[in-house]
Amino acid sequence: MAVTKVVMPKLSDAMEGGKIIKWLKKEGDRINGGDILAEVETDKADVEMEAFGAGVLRKILVPAGESAPIGALIGVIAEPGDDIAALVASAPAGVGAAPPPRPAAVTPSAPVAPVARPAAVVSAPAAFPAGPGQGAQAGRVKASPLAKKIAAQSGVDLRLIQGSGPGGRIIRRDVEAAGSGTAAAMPVAVPAAVSGAEFEDVPLTQIRAAIARRMPLSKAPVPHFYVTSEVAMDPAWELREQLNALEGQPKISVNDLVIRACALALLKHPGVNASLQGDAIRVYHRAHIGIAVALDDGLITPVLRDCHAKPLAQIAVEARDLVERARHRKLRAQELSGATFSISNLGMFDVAEFSAIINPPEGAILAVGSVRRVPVVDDTGLGVGRRMLLTISCDHRVMDGAMGARFLQDVKRLLEEPLRLLV
Repeated sequence: MAVTKVVMPKLSDAMEGGKIIKWLKKEGDRINGGDILAEVETDKADVEMEAFGAGVLRKILVPAGESAPIGALIGVIAEPGDDIAALVASAPAGVGAAPPPRPAAVTPSAPVAPVARPAAVVSAPAAFPAGPGQGAQAGRVKASPLAKKIAAQSGVDLRLIQGSGPGGRIIRRDVEAAGSGTAAAMPVAVPAAVSGAEFEDVPLTQIRAAIARRMPLSKAPVPHFYVTSEVAMDPAWELREQLNALEGQPKISVNDLVIRACALALLKHPGVNASLQGDAIRVYHRAHIGIAVALDDGLITPVLRDCHAKPLAQIAVEARDLVERARHRKLRAQELSGATFSISNLGMFDVAEFSAIINPPEGAILAVGSVRRVPVVDDTGLGVGRRMLLTISCDHRVMDGAMGARFLQDVKRLLEEPLRLLV
């Protein structure tokens, strides 16, 4: 039987390398085609890697916890009698080796010397204690925005939580563990004086490294322009409440309504559902919409395919499942790329308005703000209404301002006449 090379697969458009989280098979195990060999951390998600050949897993070249570039040999599947010595010897040395640690920085006036680790935290009573979440600066809590939001909703005191994120930052799972009572009890403490480096360099995660590489490729060379429109959301809000009150029906979110509206508008305005491809503009006839999801260490945009052909209820179910798996880094490879248009919604963070950066090679992205109750003047006088701001970022090489404005006008009309979303 032929020897099968196990190589680091390309699991997303932006992926340049991956990290082996864990091998699910060990050397000597019998492998069948389609078996899951390992879990790989990419720039967007943790993805299961399948075997494309049968035999015995004879050699693992990149152990768990180490990284390899796309296409690098990370294992060999062969029968016990097959000679794999030459193949193993041809693998580049140090493929999975971790990069050497960066030297810690020191203050300019201090001599270069080994950096002392922070002194142990000692317990001490205080009128206003600086808990583990506060760090050295009294009153300041190092926590992600999502962690702060969850803590506020669940009544968890961030000052009593030990963060597990980069640099001791409190992240979502720390708050959830504290809220469920599974977090370790932390003593009220104040940190002792710390000597040594005045700062530290935290290595980029796979997601943050990908963002650092790709965003300059978008914002710098892509000529962005922006169009903003205000939507009267009262009818859509009322329809959503009526649908959510029905027994046995999936819960509809504001974002589901926006996805459905964009999908229908993209069919009418295919020039917005387009991207620049060299000397041509590629116009897509299907609406594959990327949904931006905030994680503790970055942003990913999984893809909900064929939104134009799916009813609102199906979009709600599939979008919720996609977002939940994205937060747990359990997306499938085909869900990580292929969007023709994207939506970024920061309404849940009480953001009224913002502009999003286009995710190449897409030609546009829609930024969605919160639904706010604001004073409204109409023909009957002064009242209170629900309003939401939408801002589309467009690639000026692909479309002009009028095209983006007409698309946004139709999205607004669909949301203000929401029964059209049920057709």
